[in-house]
Amino acid sequence: MTFATWAIILGALLIAMVLSGTLLKRLPLCTAMLYLAAGFTLGPGGWGVLTLNPLNHAAFLERATEVAVLVSLFSVGLKLGLPLSNRHWVLPLRLAFVSMTLTVTLISVTGVLLLDLPLGAAILLGAILAPTDPVLASAVQVESSGDRDRLRFGLTGEGGLNDGTAFPFVMLGLGLLGLHDLGMGGWQWLAVDVVWATAGGLLIGGACGALIGALVVYLRTRHQEAVGLDEFLALRLIALAYGIAVLAHTYGFLAVFAAGLALQRVKEQSRVIHVFSTEHPQGQADNGTIAHAIHADHASAYMMQAVRGFNEQMERIGELAVVLLVGALLPFAHIPTSALGLLAALFLLIRPTSVWLGLLGAPILRDQRFMMAWFGIRGIGSICYLMYAINHGLSLPLAEQIVAITLAAVTISILLHGISVRPIMHLYWKRKVPQDP
Repeated sequence: MTFATWAIILGALLIAMVLSGTLLKRLPLCTAMLYLAAGFTLGPGGWGVLTLNPLNHAAFLERATEVAVLVSLFSVGLKLGLPLSNRHWVLPLRLAFVSMTLTVTLISVTGVLLLDLPLGAAILLGAILAPTDPVLASAVQVESSGDRDRLRFGLTGEGGLNDGTAFPFVMLGLGLLGLHDLGMGGWQWLAVDVVWATAGGLLIGGACGALIGALVVYLRTRHQEAVGLDEFLALRLIALAYGIAVLAHTYGFLAVFAAGLALQRVKEQSRVIHVFSTEHPQGQADNGTIAHAIHADHASAYMMQAVRGFNEQMERIGELAVVLLVGALLPFAHIPTSALGLLAALFLLIRPTSVWLGLLGAPILRDQRFMMAWFGIRGIGSICYLMYAINHGLSLPLAEQIVAITLAAVTISILLHGISVRPIMHLYWKRKVPQDP
């Protein structure tokens, strides 16, 4: 296919994405469903112009999905503006750690019993399918940094955290398959893959976000420097946090999420910086944009608005690109009948059970608990982990089996949750769920 033909196809898709936005708000559909259908049409199951094999192109697919997840995780961090001391944070932490562990465990047990998988492969499958997706969950995410709705805050925070907290289980599964060194008695896995990689990733990302954000605000308010190109601050910070985290053998996903979270909180320091500023910007009265960018009371808020807006646009483009690829891979989603039981259990039993147990005693309404149990959206993160495992030597028979199950799970999730999200959220607000304090 020529470059001109590809240009026409991509241009048509982007225009359709813009024009269909308003229409989709009135229908029980989501944009990911359209991208999935377009990808299937362009792939081997349709016109055959987008031919990808998940086994032969695993390296490319891992990088493509990884970039999309990183942009989305950074965006999630920017949205969660409640202080870390706020009790709302208990929900995403319990979902991302307790419910995540329960989900991996239950999927692993089901994989061994129903599919006769080796323990390592079953744990790996559990780690691939357990994390919820921050890319495809925009309809149930917080709408502003001050959003206190427990449902949206819990699901948003979970999506930001569990794409990183699932990684230790990926490494455990690979280790049990002989593809990763767990150490004597699993000490290396526990010390490095669990404790250091998780805590180190959060610390590195948090430090990068706080330092870079504070530096930009300081330069603007004290010296009227570093003005402009706020949009690219997102890309720079994502790259910096991810690169340092990976070189330090920690989880880049958690680092990027923490970087967005820390950058969000830089705005709380703008007035402190103003105390030390002895002069206001001069000669900028004719340029409101620059005046706000360097004013001590507005610099951080202006920076956050620009970064968040740019990052959300990048997130939408990433969703389009990656879901198109997933749609093109659907012909490889041939699953045995026994795997259908696992998929049914994942959405109807495993996810609800894990959420209910993980949130026992949590101060949430019954409707919120039910919806958290249902909206365990699977997506791009699962594909990323799958490709990571293939690139680390997963055997061909296991790879083919897990590829089929994962693609089926992501497709089912896009369809089920895409159809149900608007009616359920409408009913949720119609029942006048009170705003959380």
